[in-house]
Amino acid sequence: MPPTFRHPLGDLCYLFSGEDGCVSIRSVAAFKDEANDLIARVKRGEASRDRQRAFAASASEASIDKQGRVTISSELRTFAGIEPQSAIVLLGDLDHIEIWEPAAYATHRDNGSNELTGDTA
Repeated sequence: MPPTFRHPLGDLCYLFSGEDGCVSIRSVAAFKDEANDLIARVKRGEASRDRQRAFAASASEASIDKQGRVTISSELRTFAGIEPQSAIVLLGDLDHIEIWEPAAYATHRDNGSNELTGDTA
């Protein structure tokens, strides 16, 4: 991870199954906020307990080494379609970081670009 991504995270972060098939990375504080938000949504009936269970089961605390590396569990790699020792796309997405399998990211990038230009065909 580049220093600009590492600085807000500190030495620890959380990795978990992200939306659209990526691995999401959050700071400890941001992860706790997201978890508390999900718990509240479940209590209000806006999200299912199954979603809460899947979110919790996929989450793992990770240490960031001095070179900015984190270990992605085999479960998260499988979820995101990332093979061991393969290339990834590391994306700063405004308020969080995402890890993508390159072809999957290209599809989502193209879809987003088409939405920006109004080309939804």
